[in-house]
Amino acid sequence: MENTISTVTDEELMLMSSKNPELRFEQNADGTVVAMAPTGGISSNRELKAGAYLLNWVEDHDLGEVFSSSGGFRLPNGALRSPDAAFVAKGRLADNWDEEEDKFIPLAPDFVIEIRSKSDSLEVLQEKMQEYIENGVRLGWLVDRQHQCAYAYRADRSITQYPADAVLNGEDVVSGFTIALKKLL
Repeated sequence: MENTISTVTDEELMLMSSKNPELRFEQNADGTVVAMAPTGGISSNRELKAGAYLLNWVEDHDLGEVFSSSGGFRLPNGALRSPDAAFVAKGRLADNWDEEEDKFIPLAPDFVIEIRSKSDSLEVLQEKMQEYIENGVRLGWLVDRQHQCAYAYRADRSITQYPADAVLNGEDVVSGFTIALKKLL
């Protein structure tokens, strides 16, 4: 469930987040803030699994950095998004990105994963995936637990739907990374 509130600065949004840890906030390109309620246990578990599998692969192969749904990315269109899991390739982050004050990351990740929870609108998530791609994300997976499938969104604007028994792969974005979709459903 999403509720929109008025436009705020990054600093105000960080303060809102710290004072409301039970909520997750994103900001649309027009500046409106969207508050999202916590997910249920199954969705939370699948989000963590997706991030953990991705983190392990990226760390083992020294490919870059992985971020959880707590992290915010300021996209080129001005939107602030927090995918359930995100990967940024080595060399794309500023050298001292992890030594500065905790701020939203001013770029689009290379790869994102969104897990649809029971309260999420498929149409809203599909629009979000399109926004990611339009703003520089090279590959995105939208895992739709309700329909037992996943969609891969690519920089070339192609979209592929995969059935529950498919094995998803990181293609040329997270080279060698694969996961059986069933683990995320």
